[in-house]
Amino acid sequence: MIPQTDPPLSPREVLPTMYDLPSEDPEEPGLPDEFHLLQPELLRLTFRPPSYEPENIFVASDLNLYYDIRHPLWYKRPDWFAVLGVPHLYDKGDLRLSYVIWQEGVNPFVVVELVSPGTEAEDLGQNLRSVEKPPNKWTVYEQILRIPYYFVFNRYTNEFQAFGLMMNTYQALSITEQGVWLPEAQLGLGLWQGTYQGIERLWLRWYDHEKNWILTPTEQEKQRAEQEKQRAEREKQRADLAELELTRLKQLLRDSGIEY
Repeated sequence: MIPQTDPPLSPREVLPTMYDLPSEDPEEPGLPDEFHLLQPELLRLTFRPPSYEPENIFVASDLNLYYDIRHPLWYKRPDWFAVLGVPHLYDKGDLRLSYVIWQEGVNPFVVVELVSPGTEAEDLGQNLRSVEKPPNKWTVYEQILRIPYYFVFNRYTNEFQAFGLMMNTYQALSITEQGVWLPEAQLGLGLWQGTYQGIERLWLRWYDHEKNWILTPTEQEKQRAEQEKQRAEREKQRADLAELELTRLKQLLRDSGIEY
């Protein structure tokens, strides 16, 4: 029983999180929390490489990624990943239920992992494993799939780590004030301070070659509406000025005794 206090503590302080509770599957400590839903969504909405048509980009979050045909049941479930040069739809018509490397033939281009309580060692390749168990995420991404870019973000500390595949080994990438540039995709990934879905915080977000943050469809629509409003206001101002000028001209003609 949770002890009561006066005044009562907030639920955040006393109630267990999903990471504290048992799961039906001991390998899965819990379902994604809200941040694990919103952050991948923002990444998906802003990942628009200019050299690729949207139908030739596959983006997924929390989807089983099967990586070893010798162990067909082994998989990883990245928080977010993107594959370039594959159809958005499976067989040009169906949504994928998983991503199977030996069927697709194209490995992911970039993976993002969002650190959760207890997952940091797995995400950064710091946990040990026996030969009977699947390799950790770091090993799979680096040595098996050879994914060019791997990013790890800890929302509790706002630590953003970037790794690039160099000589078959992940090396830490330099993170500028804007973020990390991925030349193959002509996009960069950085930390954006702003409001998404009503939540103000630091978010991972893609930006273009001019260092502008890529807008979501909602933001694009809002921008178009604002531009249309400004255009209408300019048109009204021009019409008002023209009306004033016409009124002034008529008055001058009347003052001169000229009928019109």
